[in-house]
Amino acid sequence: MSHLHQDKKIFNRIKRIQGQVASVEKSLLTPESSCLDVLQQVAAIKGAVNGLMQQLLEQHLREHVLKGEQNFDEEEMQKYLLLLDRYSK
Repeated sequence: MSHLHQDKKIFNRIKRIQGQVASVEKSLLTPESSCLDVLQQVAAIKGAVNGLMQQLLEQHLREHVLKGEQNFDEEEMQKYLLLLDRYSK
């Protein structure tokens, strides 16, 4: 995955996830934090990680599976990615 080291979108997602995890840690260290608030933060992290995974899967398909392929259907690939997204939640 050498092509990923320059992808700013991926690094931005990772930084956002790190910030969300730090926020959960801070909440857990604060006695007056609400359990529901922490659960909501964790759900947001889960969504962010799923989004990162989806982006990595798409890039893998494009860079390693379909690279140089002349006859692939972009619409079918989008349907496949949507299907992956649905079943990965």
